[in-house]
Amino acid sequence: MASELEKQIAAAEKEWERGWKLGPTRLRWTELPPQVGDQAPDSTLLDASGRETRLSDLWKERPLLLLFWRHFGCGCGVDRAARLSKELPDYQAAGANTAIIGMGEPERTAAYAEKYKLPAIPVLCDPELQVYESFGIVEGKTSQIFFDAPEPFLDRDYEAGMKLAEARRADDRPVVDNAWLMPCEFVIDQNGEIRFAYRYNYCEDFPDHRVHLAAIREARLAVNAGS
Repeated sequence: MASELEKQIAAAEKEWERGWKLGPTRLRWTELPPQVGDQAPDSTLLDASGRETRLSDLWKERPLLLLFWRHFGCGCGVDRAARLSKELPDYQAAGANTAIIGMGEPERTAAYAEKYKLPAIPVLCDPELQVYESFGIVEGKTSQIFFDAPEPFLDRDYEAGMKLAEARRADDRPVVDNAWLMPCEFVIDQNGEIRFAYRYNYCEDFPDHRVHLAAIREARLAVNAGS
């Protein structure tokens, strides 16, 4: 009998396949997304252990660097995890909290965090994508995600997509969830105001962590000056 984790992975693979067939459908904002100077949307999510965490509790006393992850089968997430592990001591020294939001349920999130050695920070679960949507995170085109892949991927060829899914499954890194959502990263101050919003232009468009550090320092200085 399949475990709960195996059932979740199988369902998430089916979701990826549906998304591959359909293609990206939310490439444009229908209204302005949250931007610098706006209040960050608040929400309560489960973490990888199944405990509830309120986003505002993470920025209440310290600035928060909040990272929205691509799906758990994407290579850019693996690379971002390695970069984040190196950058995290600098964010902590600057006086910030750091948290990740992903598309998986707690069981899948915990397995992913262990496998790819995510740093010991909150990794929160948004399988319904409600928080992704509240932060105005849109999907990318094939040219933003498969820019270095053969042309059938740019054309979203069905056979090419299924071969990719089969190869990733054999490599124990199945493609799952929404195929098209782009990563985003936000610095939020202690009042819940967005100080910096970084929306990736392509899948591996990693930010310079010095910009995050500057935004964190700016957030702390501004809030302290106003208190």
